[in-house]
Amino acid sequence: MRPLIRARDVAKRFGGPEGLLALDRVSLEIAEGEFVSLLGPSGCGKSTFLRCLAGLERPSDGALELNGVPITEPPERLGIAFQRDALLNWCSVRDNVLLPAEFGNLPRRDYIARADQLLAMVGLSGFGDAYPATLSGGMRQRVAICRSLLLEPQLLLMDEPFGALDAMTRDQLNVDLQKIWAARQMTTVFVTHSISEAVYLSSRVLVFSARPGRILADIAIDLPQPRKLADRESAAFTGYVRQIRGIFESMGLIHD
Repeated sequence: MRPLIRARDVAKRFGGPEGLLALDRVSLEIAEGEFVSLLGPSGCGKSTFLRCLAGLERPSDGALELNGVPITEPPERLGIAFQRDALLNWCSVRDNVLLPAEFGNLPRRDYIARADQLLAMVGLSGFGDAYPATLSGGMRQRVAICRSLLLEPQLLLMDEPFGALDAMTRDQLNVDLQKIWAARQMTTVFVTHSISEAVYLSSRVLVFSARPGRILADIAIDLPQPRKLADRESAAFTGYVRQIRGIFESMGLIHD
């Protein structure tokens, strides 16, 4: 079966032929329904690769396809969530969730019920008429996730969406995201710096080298779903964490 995403020797250079090489010959395949985390040091090109997948950047070299079609612009049925929630403070929570329908010139009334359903799913039932300034950081990020899911994306791209949150809120959003993915099985590519977060959420973890970014390891996470936070203390879970940490130690990025 043809993979949903296929990258072949993707390279990205900024500033012309002699400029900064951010990605170097990245090749991968991602099947429909997989949850794949991109894990690596700061500046290694993870976010650049995600922006190429979103059609927001063009690779300098190589081929990048979605459903066998070259990605040259943002694909249809794409959901994106970034570290900054980018909510519009002058719009209500519900109106923020409905923005993708507005941008797509779709009838707003057809999506109101779905917006409220998504808000209820992440524990924000009754907040539709509230404004972002009244919400905590975790609540704002939940709204951003709902917005990314409004049009039932085939592909969900997430660039460190929980990186700015406190540990307890981040744990809860990990649980929420796992439930959402399990219910909808949308293909998800998730950028993170957290080894345990990547192992907890993913069916596969791709470990990137320091810049220029290359894939050093492609690790299948063979742990039962759904996962509980307590599973992070299991021998199997900690084994994956040690394996990935060992890769970073071999790069000299983690040391005692």
